[in-house]
Amino acid sequence: MDAIDRIFELVDQKYKDQKDFADALGVIPAQVSKWRNRKSSSYRKYLPEIAVLLDTSTEYLLTGEGPKRKEAPSGSGEGTITEEDIKAAFFNGADPTLTPEERDAMWEDAQEYFRFKIAQRRRKQRDGE
Repeated sequence: MDAIDRIFELVDQKYKDQKDFADALGVIPAQVSKWRNRKSSSYRKYLPEIAVLLDTSTEYLLTGEGPKRKEAPSGSGEGTITEEDIKAAFFNGADPTLTPEERDAMWEDAQEYFRFKIAQRRRKQRDGE
């Protein structure tokens, strides 16, 4: 298994469509198809961003060494901020009556919006705007 195999194994697990991955990364879907079909190796310049999107490390993508997925903070350490802490601080400040399910749904919406804005910014940078 090489880097491309590892990348697309994780892409297929996380994204419904390859286009969704391309949008999140800020590249055109045709470019991602070229990577998958081994017609381009330009994915290398995006490895840090790819690793973040796929919740892994560049080391894992390149070598297969280390954990496949980054571990979420356990919350057991003093001073550790968990995702639940962030959700509660962010969304309960807006509406303290939100249920945990509603916070989770809003968190997913917020993450999707952040991915969209990051992709939009990368497109503008790439296009020289």
